[in-house]
Amino acid sequence: MRYICILLAFLAFPLWANPGDMPAPQQLAMRYMQALTEHDYSKLEQFYDRESVFYDRTAGRKYKGERHILSFMRRAHRGVLEYDFNLEHMYNSGSFVVMIGSYHLKGPGEQFGKPGKIIEIAVPGVTTLSLDMARKRVKEHIDLIDYQTMSDQLAMQ
Repeated sequence: MRYICILLAFLAFPLWANPGDMPAPQQLAMRYMQALTEHDYSKLEQFYDRESVFYDRTAGRKYKGERHILSFMRRAHRGVLEYDFNLEHMYNSGSFVVMIGSYHLKGPGEQFGKPGKIIEIAVPGVTTLSLDMARKRVKEHIDLIDYQTMSDQLAMQ
């Protein structure tokens, strides 16, 4: 029984961790993702400069520079009712952060070929962030999204 309690304590430790206990790159990544999913463009501006890159590698779309990235985000988020990233696992190697989870989206079907409908999807994905820790900026944001799962979910709606 004693060993089981000790084992449970070690397994539950990550649940007790405070955000301040995360490595600094992971803390910055979490603040960035919060601004992104809350559509807080004034906060997002602080994470980008003209050398920043947003690359949806699976879709083959790349935007460089604060102005182009934010313009894309505003178009992509237009009318979205809910948007979040359900983080399942995160790790970093120095200032390179990997986030594995799923993007949840609820919004107008027009953007997905379903006019007049409200669609809801949860799409698995991996987001990698290359960060400039000295300046607290995102150098490169790369998304690898499972668009086949998204397509399957849209077909059922």
